[in-house]
Amino acid sequence: MSAISGVNLGSLLSALGSSSTGIDVASAVSQAMAALSLPQQQWQAEQQTLQTQTSGINQIQTDVATLQNSLTALGDPVGALTSMTAQSSDTSIVYGSAAPGTATGSHVVVVANIASSAAAYSTVPVASGSTALAAGSFTLTVGAGSPTTITIGGGVNTLDQVASSINTQQLGVTASVVNDSSGSRLAIVSNTTGSADGFTVSAANGMTFQQTSVGEDASLTVDGIPIDSASNTVTGAIAGLTLNLVGAAVGGQVTIAVAPDATSVSKAIASFVGAYNTVIGEVNAEYSISASNQEGPLSGDSTVRMLQDTLLSAASYSGGGNGVSTLAGLGITMNNDGTLSLNSTTLSTAIQSNFAAVQTFMQGTSSNGFVSSLNNQLNALTDPASGAFTVDLQSITNETKDLQNHINDFQTYLDAQKVLLTAQYNAVDIILQQLPQQQAQIDAELGNPPASSRS
Repeated sequence: MSAISGVNLGSLLSALGSSSTGIDVASAVSQAMAALSLPQQQWQAEQQTLQTQTSGINQIQTDVATLQNSLTALGDPVGALTSMTAQSSDTSIVYGSAAPGTATGSHVVVVANIASSAAAYSTVPVASGSTALAAGSFTLTVGAGSPTTITIGGGVNTLDQVASSINTQQLGVTASVVNDSSGSRLAIVSNTTGSADGFTVSAANGMTFQQTSVGEDASLTVDGIPIDSASNTVTGAIAGLTLNLVGAAVGGQVTIAVAPDATSVSKAIASFVGAYNTVIGEVNAEYSISASNQEGPLSGDSTVRMLQDTLLSAASYSGGGNGVSTLAGLGITMNNDGTLSLNSTTLSTAIQSNFAAVQTFMQGTSSNGFVSSLNNQLNALTDPASGAFTVDLQSITNETKDLQNHINDFQTYLDAQKVLLTAQYNAVDIILQQLPQQQAQIDAELGNPPASSRS
């Protein structure tokens, strides 16, 4: 349909309909503008597609970060793959904990006695902790320190006040008031165990004490070697192994077995498999054909294709040797859709029978194993400065801005066209409304009867 003097004739006739008294200007302008706006609508649709692509890339990038975190945990030199356990044959005597990287093996521990704290108490009970005491004093000597005189009287007149006075001086002991059916007594206990930090009470005047312990070191043997320890937490006897002494059993042997923490290792590897499957599942979704015979909005994205190639190639990684040289050696196999399956039995066997090979496969001999290989490939995608995801998102941002500029410029054109069309259609409307009067005037001049009386 052509236009006459800038007016769209199709819109004009549609708006005129069967009326001869004028046109619907608003409707005519609206129809004309709808046709003119088609390019803008196409650009807006392209913007929506770009927004969908951005959201998709951001989600994939987030899940790739989770995958890399799982790889980092596996590659951590003090992480899950170096986690060790220390199992005790009798935890009522001694139990242990092993630092990451502690050498595997069994150790025999015999505890002759555990470390104790020095302790003493006042022998004569009083009615309560607030009962006034007779004036007097006593001397506390803690370890190799100088004697300290505790004076009763002059503001320190009750057991509660004596205990507070001792504690305020931070002598290395803790004083408290103990109550029972016979009354209240003052108890003093060393803050630490061992003979070096024990204390004695002497020169007691007005208050007598019973010393129940002067403080002793623990006495034990580790693999037959005698050891004394001021603490019941024994470190350094075996590199990386901490022994926690609970009770004594002279001559009783307790075995501490240091072994890989299979639970932590299995959990870390399962976490990697789960994170991997999340990412590959999202990538697969982009190439799946929908009910409307369409692929995902990122099906043509080169970065997503690069990510897919990187993940699929991981299954063919080979390295390490010595029993575990591929993922399959850990019970990890690839399915037809690219996802991974984990056989927990195979993994457990590998950990228990050849843990060093598991470590070497994952971490390599100098951070050059499977973890490093896959992480380096993923870094080429995720690097915040120059990674493929960053470049991809910047390209989409630039394209979105260009489209918005087109839309803004075109909107300015449409606004001007709307003003022009409105003016033109108003002018036509006025002419059409004048036609009946002009027709009547012509009929009168020609002697024709009015149009309403014609048969």
